Amino acid sequence: MEQGKPGAAYHGNAERAARRVTTRTVHDMKVRGEKISMITAYDYTFAALFDQAGVDILLVGDSVSNVVQGNETTIPVTLDEMIYHARIVARGASEHALVLCDMPFMSYQANAEEGFRNAGRIMKETGAGGVKIEGGKRVAPLVKMMSEAGIPVMGHLGLTPQSIHQFGTYQTRGTTEDEANSILHDAKVLEEAGAFALVLEKVPAALAERVTKSLSIATIGIGAGPHCDGQVLVMHDMLGLSEEFNPRFVRRYAHLAEEVRKAARSYKTDIQSGSFPSEKESY
Repeated sequence: MEQGKPGAAYHGNAERAARRVTTRTVHDMKVRGEKISMITAYDYTFAALFDQAGVDILLVGDSVSNVVQGNETTIPVTLDEMIYHARIVARGASEHALVLCDMPFMSYQANAEEGFRNAGRIMKETGAGGVKIEGGKRVAPLVKMMSEAGIPVMGHLGLTPQSIHQFGTYQTRGTTEDEANSILHDAKVLEEAGAFALVLEKVPAALAERVTKSLSIATIGIGAGPHCDGQVLVMHDMLGLSEEFNPRFVRRYAHLAEEVRKAARSYKTDIQSGSFPSEKESY
């Protein structure tokens, strides 16, 4: 077997690292006014496809609880399950995208020390490049601990699905002056604590614009209008794999649910008719 040149693997890894999106890349994109693309991913295959397409950030969202596990909320998914999905997404996103992992419900709410340890598990066991947590000033001490320890943190304000039982509804947040001011204040607190970016979910576009202009860190919107520094969608919504969920902020770039059904019907028909497998498809 021919031996490779000494250092070839190192230089190959260095080239890949130079192409990979990092927290610094995200900051520089905001400064340049270049929009940031983010999409959720939960497995190796889709992560690799999104990575090859040049998507900037892949979020291993706790929405896996809904779209993969079939739960009504994000509450049931566990830390171990999130680590499992983040590990295989990071394996698929081998060239370009920054991979972030949601910290699930009750993996950080009890106290900052527990949240810090759990974030450390995610970083050590998955290969992800950072974590995302919901909440404002209440989680700021944890954000500060993680940031100072070298764990990149993306915040999440506005509609926070892990708090659904507290709010009792998925309605738009920040529609009153008091709540809007609270979101703006929390955004600044998270920035000061060391968060490198912030998701704004289902808030008025005007508020998202105010928050975006007030921060030096990037904002990623979902149902927050066009003025954020980037946008995120759940992959099942964007690809048309989920058909029951139709909020106004979702744009479907494909309609794969019907394509999958058609393929499955054709497969079944070919088996029943005896046309599959053919002679060429047999050994």
